[in-house]
Amino acid sequence: MKIIYSLSITVLLLFSSQTNAQVTPKKSKAHTVISIEKDNFLINGKIINQGKTWKGNNIEGLLFNSRMVQATFDDENPETAVLWKYPDTQKWSADRNTEEFVAAMSEWKSYGLNAVTINLQGGSPTGYGNKDWINSAFESNGAIKPAYWNRLEKVLKKADELEMVVILGLFYFGQDQLLADEKAVINAVDNTINGLHKTGYKNVLIEVVNECDLPYYDHKILTESGMATLINRVKNNKRGDFRFLVSTSFQGASIPTSSVIEASDYILLHANAVEDPKGVAMMVEKTKQVPGYSVKPIVFNEDDHYEFDKEQNNFKIAIENRASWGFFDFRREGETDIKEGFQSVPVDWKVSSARKKAFFEYVKTIVNSEK
Repeated sequence: MKIIYSLSITVLLLFSSQTNAQVTPKKSKAHTVISIEKDNFLINGKIINQGKTWKGNNIEGLLFNSRMVQATFDDENPETAVLWKYPDTQKWSADRNTEEFVAAMSEWKSYGLNAVTINLQGGSPTGYGNKDWINSAFESNGAIKPAYWNRLEKVLKKADELEMVVILGLFYFGQDQLLADEKAVINAVDNTINGLHKTGYKNVLIEVVNECDLPYYDHKILTESGMATLINRVKNNKRGDFRFLVSTSFQGASIPTSSVIEASDYILLHANAVEDPKGVAMMVEKTKQVPGYSVKPIVFNEDDHYEFDKEQNNFKIAIENRASWGFFDFRREGETDIKEGFQSVPVDWKVSSARKKAFFEYVKTIVNSEK
């Protein structure tokens, strides 16, 4: 859906100057701080899974994660909002969605999950592709919608309490056109990072754009050529000696470019198109060969290949190559049960399907291994 805006630059700047008045983040005392040392992630100064190995592989510093991008989802298009109605109420509720997300987080943590990936413009609520729905935390000028921010803060608060990390994506194709221009994109970045600083939460990793090399983004600054600019903008936004760690992702099987790898604090990879687990190892190796690479964490935060019952699978090969791995689950064609899929709306956020259970049990086995 292409939307044409006629707001003048003057009006956009006027709205932008009033943005901070629209959202008032609640200042909280952070319990959880995410940091990086070389290729390790640390929580509160301690390397994640310190001293642990699994099947002879070092799992120290790895961030096991799941793609849960619909945590703050809503749809402002009444024609498509009916698609997301809950089967028990026959209505869609954004507040219910977030409340159930938050309620499920303790269960995910109990299995050993370190992190969740969410996005302020969601992701495809049907698994892949975006159509006419309107799901964006940003006004056309880059101001943040209070309802979205309130839902985000609920997620951040619970994650902070559980010592979990939130990989927070800002932009998603099919929704980016709702921002009027590149000035609005920059406003959205600044407003998000400024708002996060005001909350006091420090358990957030920033993913500026989901799959920036896709040809669907309307604004050039949201494509690969603009990534170093936006990444550095986030890096330069500091409060005292603290800033948010930041990266961006490329589409499945793609290797990030030199400028992005060099600018990023950690490297995001997607393995959606990697059918053979050996391809995961090849992606990691190719990433390390890109000019500008230096030792830093490599994180897969989107992969829809599982086979956890087999000796070789994408998750295992990622670990063998010192890369973190993330689960991407959506309802397949013919699946109608709400229990299936973490990305398909409406979402049952509990560990309720066979696929979900297989993933979480695999994580539990890995983090509890003594060998």
